[in-house]
Amino acid sequence: MADCFLSMVFPAHNEEERLPHALEHAMRFLQSQPYPSEIIVVENGSTDRTLQVAEGYARENPIIRVIHEAEPGKGLAIRRGMLEAAGEYRFFLDVDLAMPITEVIRFLPPAMEDVAIVIASREAPGAVRYNEPEYRHLTGRVFNWLVRTLALPGIQDSQCGFKCFRRDAAEALFPHQTIMGWSFDVELLFIARRLGYAIVELPIPWYFNPDSRVKVLRDSWRMLRDLLAIRRNGRRGVYPK
Repeated sequence: MADCFLSMVFPAHNEEERLPHALEHAMRFLQSQPYPSEIIVVENGSTDRTLQVAEGYARENPIIRVIHEAEPGKGLAIRRGMLEAAGEYRFFLDVDLAMPITEVIRFLPPAMEDVAIVIASREAPGAVRYNEPEYRHLTGRVFNWLVRTLALPGIQDSQCGFKCFRRDAAEALFPHQTIMGWSFDVELLFIARRLGYAIVELPIPWYFNPDSRVKVLRDSWRMLRDLLAIRRNGRRGVYPK
């Protein structure tokens, strides 16, 4: 899409039930904005009708593009979508819309001028969490302590699923992504710092969804393994400086 200002990228794995709600809210929001935009749905490895649902919306709405990836992995889906996006700003967001979509305005100019990377934060001063069980919050803080210790000192919330990258940052970072699972965010921000990009944490209102796809015990071990891999890759010169 020529002269596209904003690309919204939705990773969608087994999301046939939640995807219509997300797309309808995204379309209403974008139609109220003055700039050209697009929505990219990256369906990967689904065993339900996610691909068919996405393609049905794309047939009726020219701003929607659908990309199919055979293999699952949230990081894989987002990498593909962000590299194929046309927008000057490229925003990836979770299908559950745990952050109200109207908050997207705060990540973009004129609210954020000359900022290459803006990430939503549930921990920055001013953020509010709604309905989150205490055990989930505690688990998240333990993991974030590991992230700050091993990879990203000073970043209070690397895992919130709403992040905005300016075109130059997206095209510099995503080709070097090696982690295709849940910890891809940490790797991208680690590379961003090596390349000298500033990262702004933006406090948001965030609503816990009991249908979250993160499984605490299973994914915590995977994330720890990924953190150690990021540290190892950094020492071995896998990432650019």
